[in-house]
Amino acid sequence: MIEWLFVPMAYLIGSISSAIIICRLMGLPDPREQGSGNPGATNVMRIGGKKAAVITLLGDLLKGFIPVYIVNLLGGSALLLASIGLAAFMGHLYPVFFKFKGGKGVATSIGVLLGFSSLLGLAFTATWLLIYKIGKISSASALIASVLSPIYAWYITGDISIVGASIIMMLFLLWRHKSNIQRLLAGEE
Repeated sequence: MIEWLFVPMAYLIGSISSAIIICRLMGLPDPREQGSGNPGATNVMRIGGKKAAVITLLGDLLKGFIPVYIVNLLGGSALLLASIGLAAFMGHLYPVFFKFKGGKGVATSIGVLLGFSSLLGLAFTATWLLIYKIGKISSASALIASVLSPIYAWYITGDISIVGASIIMMLFLLWRHKSNIQRLLAGEE
């Protein structure tokens, strides 16, 4: 039962905002107060450039990947892995350290999926890259990859806990991108 202590630890790790920390360290404006107001890699790119965005993206990805990967190495059950992944993801969306106002969750969800299965994370990433290459719209690429992720999870892992976690992350990603979806439908994104 002690392994379930990893769940709140994963939430706390997820609550560390890479965007806010990187912006502070690099002397950039607070991403919650500039650009789109979203503390994520895309907004950091707007206000601080590629280097800051790549570091933010990597930080957000790792906070989803590391807790899941460690417990996976320790032989945790699929249900425990799914719970840890969701905890890290929810920490990013609703960080306790930043008044529960976090990012949209794409990079952290990729990290979680990579922790579940490298092939699953790569399928999401390849889909995102392909759609982005075609349409050049990051939010649309992330949303399409997200919608496909539970299908990938089913075919790659066949585990209902991992599929369930993928569905929950997909629903939250859709919810967090509702303004992007409205702009996409209006042809303004």
